[in-house]
Amino acid sequence: MDEPEDIRRKRLLYQASRRGFKEADLVIGGFAAREIASMSARDLDEFERLLAHPDQDLYAWALGEAAPDPSVAGCVLDRLKAFAR
Repeated sequence: MDEPEDIRRKRLLYQASRRGFKEADLVIGGFAAREIASMSARDLDEFERLLAHPDQDLYAWALGEAAPDPSVAGCVLDRLKAFAR
């Protein structure tokens, strides 16, 4: 699906902000609110892959409490982890 970039950014911001529990909403949504405007198309692809994972996993990866799935390790996750600190 070819989606205009501004719509994609809004959709990803919404998905990041509505994770299912408040702590994840604050960390992941807060990161997206701060960073999504400056993400490249490649970063957006990586972020979208991250958001496809279960809330508990993504939150644990962001806090460094669990090792991330190798398929999502990358610069966006590294930036999310730095934001969560």
